[in-house]
Order: sequence, then C-alpha cells, then structure tokens
Amino acid sequence: MHTHYKTYYPYSSPFDPCEPIHEKTFSTPPHLYIDYQPPNLPQFSPMEALKAGTLWKPLYDPYFNSYEKAKGGLAR
Repeated sequence: MHTHYKTYYPYSSPFDPCEPIHEKTFSTPPHLYIDYQPPNLPQFSPMEALKAGTLWKPLYDPYFNSYEKAKGGLAR
C-alpha cells in the first residue's frame, strides 16, 4: 500500500535560533506508482484536462500544501 504523502524527520540542532520543525510532509505525484500506462484509462474532457494539466484521471494530483484544506478540485 502506498500513500501520496510522505513524512520525514529532519535533524534539529540544539543551537538553532528558530523553533524546530520536528516533522515535515511532502507530496509525491501519482505517476510514480504506475509502472506503465495501462490501456483504457479514464480521461477528462478536453476542458477539464486543460484545467487539470493531464488527460488521464488517475494521473491527476490536486496538490494542496499542508497548511491549506482541499477546496474541491476536479473529481477523480
């Protein structure tokens, strides 16, 4: 099982002048988890594809950073 969000724990020095961030999260794109392009993938309509940046629905990633909530987006 994979997730599109990964977490890592950077080193925090006791001498850092700022409050340390103990956990950081980043997003990985969906195409990393598809070995090859299978036939008959579901597609967006041409207008939706222009907005999404991809023709194929399984490759769409509506990236939202960790400080904002997902505000809708295109349906998968």
